[in-house]
Amino acid sequence: MKKLLIALAIILAPFAAEAQIKTPQASPKAYIKQTVGLTDVEVTYSRPGARGRAVFGNLVPFGKLWRTGANENTIINFSDDVVIDGKTLKKGKYAIYTIPKIESWEVIFYLSTDNWGLPENWSDAYVALRTTVKEEALPTPVETFTIGINGLDPNFAYLEMAWENSHVALKFEVPTAKTATASIEKTLGGPSSNDYFAAATYLFQSNGNIETARIYVDKSLDMSTDKPYFISRLKSLIQAKQGDKKGAIETAKASLAAAEAANNQDYVKMNKDSIAEWSR
Repeated sequence: MKKLLIALAIILAPFAAEAQIKTPQASPKAYIKQTVGLTDVEVTYSRPGARGRAVFGNLVPFGKLWRTGANENTIINFSDDVVIDGKTLKKGKYAIYTIPKIESWEVIFYLSTDNWGLPENWSDAYVALRTTVKEEALPTPVETFTIGINGLDPNFAYLEMAWENSHVALKFEVPTAKTATASIEKTLGGPSSNDYFAAATYLFQSNGNIETARIYVDKSLDMSTDKPYFISRLKSLIQAKQGDKKGAIETAKASLAAAEAANNQDYVKMNKDSIAEWSR
């Protein structure tokens, strides 16, 4: 009998492993991704439902810190610095906490984002930005807690939160004009020193046109005020490949001096080895 039970257990084990019960979450997870101007904004949160319960002042007490959703932290991620209420919030990921009140909500952007609900130990040092936004009563109740990014403009948008009869809209400004202007100036200004360096590196490493590589690396150096050791190093290698060992040695010496000043021992060694090789 014992052997029969063991055999049955072995046979049924794979089926038991696969037979995992799936049920819907009480507060389903939601994900928002919205581009505002040139800034990407992402929000991940869980959506509790009222389900016949009084929400604000009961389920969510007035004047108390609220996780702003359910389950894990509600998280927002900005791809650029944004401005809220005249204060700069650095780009990155934050947990959103709120303190709902009858006529206003406090909205808090918190640096620690791996909490389940409220942090076990709250620290004001983790508060990146705190602001207050006016609460507006809704004419029609919202059954499921909802976050949205609306009122889109190239330079701003509103982070909106609504549940039961309460709605708040927090304006945030994005650096569209600054980003667009920088992009225009860079594009119209032509290739940068790094662009020429990257092109010269590709041609050298891929056995492309070595004469063109030399033109590009010279342009890169001409555009660099500090004459970086890694650009001079590339030029010396290109000169050596062209057969100009004398010129390669002189350029390698310049790269060596710059590498020593920067305390980059890898480039110091490479330049010394190349100078020794090309001097034979």
